[in-house]
Amino acid sequence: MKLALASLLAGSAAAFAPPASVNRASTSLDAFTFKKAPPAPAVVKKPSFSVDNMPGALAPMGFFDPLGFAAKADEKTLKRYREAEITHGRVAMLAVLGFLVGEAVEGSSFLFDGQITGPAITHFAQVPDGWDALVITFIGAAEAQRAQIGWVDPADASYDQPGLLRDDYYPGDLKFDPLGIRPTDPVELDLMITRELQNGRLAMLAAAGFLAQEAVDGLGIFEHFQVGMIESADFGL
Repeated sequence: MKLALASLLAGSAAAFAPPASVNRASTSLDAFTFKKAPPAPAVVKKPSFSVDNMPGALAPMGFFDPLGFAAKADEKTLKRYREAEITHGRVAMLAVLGFLVGEAVEGSSFLFDGQITGPAITHFAQVPDGWDALVITFIGAAEAQRAQIGWVDPADASYDQPGLLRDDYYPGDLKFDPLGIRPTDPVELDLMITRELQNGRLAMLAAAGFLAQEAVDGLGIFEHFQVGMIESADFGL
């Protein structure tokens, strides 16, 4: 009887004894202690449009910005710079084509019954009445559509930041692709954008040269070619 009572008391005491643990460093206070979670690593958001991922940089010049405009610009300003560059390049390509085609057909019945002659810089002033207004209206409509596609509505823009591009608009992407030549692969698309930029940059230089040369001597582009060939023949070149 005494042995049974001793066994019962020993079992009761063991029920309230702490269980044995191996290599336990914490105490009973850990249950009431709030441990701070380790700080999450800082996430650096890379701008969706920056000098690091902009197409148009080619070796050996790389990203050509000698005056540092891009280095001082934020993402929104950089997008406006690229929008201006691609737009001027496209206009210059059309201008170069207009110089060459306009002067090639001048004096023929193909263009206004031969009424327009001389260098290309004088052609617009010779256009019959009414046609100039039509050209200006067409240009205005094209620019209005471009503004609606890419630019923030002035009513929604802040007073200190007018003329901003939409966040989802990529500079120059007017969704105009009637021939379906736009690549779906991002790498191929960047290559196509680079080609367009390079051609536009060359066209801007060419158009500026055409304008300056014709303004200086009043001769057309093809006339300059003819004069150059005659002078080369005279010097035996």
